[in-house]
Amino acid sequence: MWPYILKKFLYGLAVMAGGIVVIFLLFNVLPGDPARMTMGQRADVQSLEAVKKEFGLDKSKPVQFFLYLNDLSPIGLHGKDQQQKYNYVKLVAFGDDVIALKVPYLRRSYQTKRDVTTILAETVPNTFILAATAMVFATVIGVFLGILSAVHRDSWIDHAANSFAILGISAPSFFAGIIIAWLFGFVLSDYTGLNMSGSLYSYDPFEGEIMTWKNLWLPMITLGLRPLAIIVQLTRSAMLDVLAQDYIRTARAKGLGRNAIIYKHALKNAMNPVITAISGWFASLLAGSFFVEYIFGYNGLGRATVFALEMSDFPVVMGSILFIAFVFVVINILVDVLYAFVDPRVKLA
Repeated sequence: MWPYILKKFLYGLAVMAGGIVVIFLLFNVLPGDPARMTMGQRADVQSLEAVKKEFGLDKSKPVQFFLYLNDLSPIGLHGKDQQQKYNYVKLVAFGDDVIALKVPYLRRSYQTKRDVTTILAETVPNTFILAATAMVFATVIGVFLGILSAVHRDSWIDHAANSFAILGISAPSFFAGIIIAWLFGFVLSDYTGLNMSGSLYSYDPFEGEIMTWKNLWLPMITLGLRPLAIIVQLTRSAMLDVLAQDYIRTARAKGLGRNAIIYKHALKNAMNPVITAISGWFASLLAGSFFVEYIFGYNGLGRATVFALEMSDFPVVMGSILFIAFVFVVINILVDVLYAFVDPRVKLA
C-alpha cells in the first residue's frame, strides 16, 4: 500500500508543479501592475520602485519564477538577505549563502503585507466548514432521494426526484446563489430569519467574535445543490443495477424484509460510485466555493482569492491554488485507500 501512496503523491506533486507554471505565466500576461494596485493610481515613481524591490518585482520574469520556486521548495539556496524569512536548518554553507531545509514559504500578500500562510489559516477553516456541511447536506438528501427513486421506479416520486436532479445539475452555482439569496434572504426573510449575506463569524461589540450559524444555511444549500443532484442520479442508477442482481432475488425468495434487502444488502454494494462522487465533489467544493462565498459575503478562502485576483495579489492567489491542489491530491489518495477497505476486490498496486 505505501509504495502506491508514495507514487500517487509524487504524481500529485508533478501536477501541482505544472499548475505553478501555468498560473505564473497567466499572471504575467494578464493586465494589471501589482505595485500600482498596492500603492494606488497616484503613487509616485519612487514609491512604485520601492514596492517592486520589496517584493522582487524589479527582477526579470525567469528570475522571479526561480525565486518563487526556491521559496516553495523544502530545500533551497538562500542568501544572507533572505534567511530571516525562514525557519530553516542549515545543510551546507557557501560563504553568506546556505542550502537549507525549511518549511515552504508562500510569501506575503502585496496588499496587506501579511503572510499568505496566516491568511490561509484564517480563511480555510470557514471554507472547510462550508464545504463539509454542503457535502453532508448533499449526501444525506441525495442518497435518500436516490434510494426512494429506485425503490419507486417510474412513479411520481421517481419523476420528481429526476426532475429535481436535472434542475440541480443545470443551474450554475452563481445563478442559483443569486436566486436563493434573493428568495430566502430577502423576499421570505421575515419567515426564514436568514440574511442575504454574512459570514460564519461576526463581531459583537459586547461579546466579541461570535458564531452566526444562520449565515451558513444559504451558501451551504447553494454549494450542495449540484453534488446533491449528481448523488441522486448515481444512487438511483447503482441501486437499480444492484436490485436486479440474482442475490437480491434470492434474498427476496428467502423472505427477507424490504428494508433489510435495501439497506443491508443492496445499498452497501451500490455505494462505490457514490463514494467516488462524494470524494471528488468535496475537493471540488473547496474550489467551487469562490463565487458562492463572494455572492453571500462569506469570509472564506474563495472570497479572499477573488479579492486577490481583483488586486493582482499573486502570492495569495497562488497560495490558495496550491492549497486546493494539495487537497485534491490527498483526497484522491484517501479515496483509493477507502476503495480497498470497502471493496476487497480492489487491490492497491
